Amino acid sequence: MSKFDPYEHLKLVKNDDGTITRLVNFPQVPPTGEGDLQPGQTVVSKDVTLDPTKNTYMRIYRPTKIPSNDNRIARLPLFMYFHAGGWIVFNVSDVMNHEAMNRLSFEIPAIVVAVNYRLAPETRLPGQYDDAMDALNWVKNQAADPNGDSWIKQYVDFSRVFLYGSSCGANIAIHTALRALNHDMSPLTIAGSILCQPLIGGKKRTKSELRLAADTLFPLPVIDLMWELALPKGTDRDHRFCNLLGDEQVKENMKRLGRCLVMGFGGDPLIDRQQDLVQVMVMQGVVVEARFDEVGFHGIDMIDPRRALAILNFIKEFVS
Repeated sequence: MSKFDPYEHLKLVKNDDGTITRLVNFPQVPPTGEGDLQPGQTVVSKDVTLDPTKNTYMRIYRPTKIPSNDNRIARLPLFMYFHAGGWIVFNVSDVMNHEAMNRLSFEIPAIVVAVNYRLAPETRLPGQYDDAMDALNWVKNQAADPNGDSWIKQYVDFSRVFLYGSSCGANIAIHTALRALNHDMSPLTIAGSILCQPLIGGKKRTKSELRLAADTLFPLPVIDLMWELALPKGTDRDHRFCNLLGDEQVKENMKRLGRCLVMGFGGDPLIDRQQDLVQVMVMQGVVVEARFDEVGFHGIDMIDPRRALAILNFIKEFVS
């Protein structure tokens, strides 16, 4: 029996210089722009450069019909979105990410800022957290600038900013929420964090990791490789970027977090860690809404439209 190769599983080639070649190219879609609307078009989108030196950008979404009260435009919540991909793949312009953000913007309704952060191993943590803070500060600066971005200035309710991420994006969301506690983000208020199947870890295996070690989609060697490629060189999975719950200072800081929604599925090797995260948050006094389903696997919302809709409905309830 041939030895399992996580690089092969992920369709990656390891290069001598420490980079990787990604063999799968996912279908990309451009933003719609603000020109003529197509019949039935519910959301418009545009790309905004974040930091040209880092090649980072954001794709911003807004509904075409903005609700109004007494003929005044209703201000919408803002979602900062961090995509999945195990730190190493995907892009906000991938068709599945783009369509998911279209749905989110229309259904909530909300302004969505999807952050195209740098990928590992070419950029290791905390580079992704830096990119997320850059994006949050960009929004803050638009809010304060008389000539700021019109979509942000005209339509956003700055008291309702939500950090939302899936998998490694959920890891980025919670680390960004913790970082933002140490900065004056006014006029923004982080009203909550939405963590869908957060990618967190540790050296000591949990029961669910051992039970699902040979999971078809997300086996342990693949999870380990993702951390190996993303964590700072010379560190291991007990580093606070990976093992939040092993760091006393991180746990102490959680006391100051706003509301959190945590979602997970029983067939995810990380389910025990996600439930432990909820437990620790509750013990720290965080107002947590936990939505766990026994049936399902890591990344199920990318494959199963019914689960994607269920997650969207949980989010809608959480922010309403």
